[in-house]
Amino acid sequence: MNQPLSTPATSAPESHHQDNRLKSTLSPQLEILLERALELMGRIEAVLPKPLGEPDWSASVAFRYRVRSSGHGVLEPVRQLAPLRFSDLKEIDGQKDKLARNTLQFVQGLGANNVLLSGSRGTGKSSLIKACLNEYSHMGLRLIEVDKSDLVDLPDLMDLVSARPEKFIVFCDDLSFEEGEASYKALKSILDGTVSASSANVLIYATSNRRHLLPEYMQENLSHSSSQTGEIHPGEGVEEKISLSERFGLWISFYPFSQDEYWTIVQQWLVYMKLPVEALEAAKPEALLWALERGSRSGRVAYQFAKDYSARAHHGSGAQKSTHGAIADQGSDLDDDNASID
Repeated sequence: MNQPLSTPATSAPESHHQDNRLKSTLSPQLEILLERALELMGRIEAVLPKPLGEPDWSASVAFRYRVRSSGHGVLEPVRQLAPLRFSDLKEIDGQKDKLARNTLQFVQGLGANNVLLSGSRGTGKSSLIKACLNEYSHMGLRLIEVDKSDLVDLPDLMDLVSARPEKFIVFCDDLSFEEGEASYKALKSILDGTVSASSANVLIYATSNRRHLLPEYMQENLSHSSSQTGEIHPGEGVEEKISLSERFGLWISFYPFSQDEYWTIVQQWLVYMKLPVEALEAAKPEALLWALERGSRSGRVAYQFAKDYSARAHHGSGAQKSTHGAIADQGSDLDDDNASID
């Protein structure tokens, strides 16, 4: 009778030998895999945003928040500050008083509001905030400039400075939004709308040429009984647009300068730039022509003219009359009725 064939059993020593041989085969592969995984994790950590670190607060009284190409946010000290003071800014006394009062209350630990400075271009909105820093920095006032695109990082900034003894102004210059921007929602929440209370040592000062910070259209002023866009409640869309500006407790408005106000500012800058007082009147025709050519009688235009005129005067050539001399002579006789320049 034939016996059934059977697979010979593997002895225990032989099985153990096979396991060791398998381990010795896989171990180098696992090591390589682990090395590659660690290297990959290191690369990922290098590009992931890191917590915002504290700068050297003694390096300056003003800082800029910048986001590097790697996505890391840093606070950089501003080494060269504009030496503006309140006394350097003319024809905006009302606006100056409002901002000075609010800021003084802030640094004294009293109630103070976030501020929106809006209105005509070149009328001193940003300059007034810079002068404010110089006036009150000795009382612990500090400034952090943040670009509109980085406003989504405001909560991190608030957490960083909340425990500091200084008072901080977060400065957003030339602020305006298009519909749907993420930074719009971020700023709106920080101003008034988060679960956490706002920090007692932080205020937001923003400048804008738009009163409500968002574009507005004539269609929005029409009757709300119908909407070409199909929106059922168009009035609520309008409310949404003005809700951000309303969260600024203090509005300060700036208006175009008259010709006399513009000339006063020009004289102030010329004196600031060391032009002799007796030589000021000779600069008036050119100053008026300079504004006429640019279509604006703003403080910025006045400063730009004073810089050019004083440079020519100080270099010994004198402030030569413009090649449009005949027009400049006419410019000295311009009044607000005949030349309405915004």
